[in-house]
Amino acid sequence: MATVITRITAHDFRYKLGEGAGSDAVHRNPQYGYGATHLETEGSLSGTGIAYTLGGGTQLVTEAITLLAEPLVGREIEELMADFGAFQRSIAEHGQVRWLGPHKGVIHLALASITNACFDLWAKARGVPLWKLLLDLSPEEVVRLVDFSYLDDVLTRDEACAILREKVGSRGLREEVLQRGYPGYDTSVGWFAYSDEMIVENARRAVDAGFTAMKLKVGSPNPEDDVRRAVLVRQAVGEDVNLMVDANQAWSVPLALEVCQRLAPVKLGWVEEPTQPDDVLGHRTIAQAIAPVPVAVGETVSNRVLWKNFLQAGAVGIVQADCTRLAGISEYLAVAILATKYPVKVIPHVGDMGQMHHHLVFFNHIALGHEVQFLEYIPHLRKHFTTPAVVRDGAYQLPQEPGCSTGLKALENV
Repeated sequence: MATVITRITAHDFRYKLGEGAGSDAVHRNPQYGYGATHLETEGSLSGTGIAYTLGGGTQLVTEAITLLAEPLVGREIEELMADFGAFQRSIAEHGQVRWLGPHKGVIHLALASITNACFDLWAKARGVPLWKLLLDLSPEEVVRLVDFSYLDDVLTRDEACAILREKVGSRGLREEVLQRGYPGYDTSVGWFAYSDEMIVENARRAVDAGFTAMKLKVGSPNPEDDVRRAVLVRQAVGEDVNLMVDANQAWSVPLALEVCQRLAPVKLGWVEEPTQPDDVLGHRTIAQAIAPVPVAVGETVSNRVLWKNFLQAGAVGIVQADCTRLAGISEYLAVAILATKYPVKVIPHVGDMGQMHHHLVFFNHIALGHEVQFLEYIPHLRKHFTTPAVVRDGAYQLPQEPGCSTGLKALENV
């Protein structure tokens, strides 16, 4: 039976966090929010897409969703997704609306939400979870989901298809991950506003829960505070736990170089967002100075072209591509394939709280041959999802429900 989109609504959801949760050196008192797209059909199926915000201005995203999504009405989902890359480009490159981006900001967040809703509806129409939907597609079908414009100097459609095709024969060697789960790392250990005592307690609790990696927020006005807190966590968890730090763009390039040097004895797994996210060459300077510790960026890298520049410049070691910041799952796939070519590790940032991304990392490993790394775990919005991601003994379990795991309880009575 055909699944035709009959109605589209946009929703502004904002959620309060516990005291100190979500705080970093730049965002001291955030809300977690979503600009949500809801696709309705003539039957019982619906699709939900989300784009992540920190509360303020989410209504602008919903207005942009309404502006961009109109061409979806009346479209049959299988027909739409058969060449989704071309469709996505048509609305991203709208002759009047494009000026508001292009490929960044509120408009791009709206495109992310719309795109993710389309994937959710498509997976539900086929009765499978997102990871299986993607793995069941041929390389040619995957490539048709993606807009490769502006990438063809480094990655053509044919090259992308060849990368996927080359991995098909060895997929069976990597499917064990479906049974054992995908390792997580705990981001909620060291929010910026947490006391020293709290981060030490959280770090020990994370190890007891099975996590072998965790992250600490840094970027204090006094770098000594960052060093002290990092040393405390390292002493609490020992040398075998992977400890990363995240400055959330707080440093200038010279300050990043200084603080990273002072943090070196802590033996960091990576340094995340050390400076302004559009400063590709600044990140390269930092990456060269702190090697072999990698630089990680992604939650504020808004499009595939900027990712192309980061990779060309050797300015990133950990690609934290996020399908709620990029133009949804479609553009995420472009970046994941691009990172495979270079190659650079892909460890997504989880603006969706890991809901879609725990599908995508299973796909990355099996279809693209990415090494199993770990995926960020932030549990603060679990109660708001109809099928929250399950993490057991420090590992994401394979999702079984049809769709992208993006259903929100707030939409159940809409």
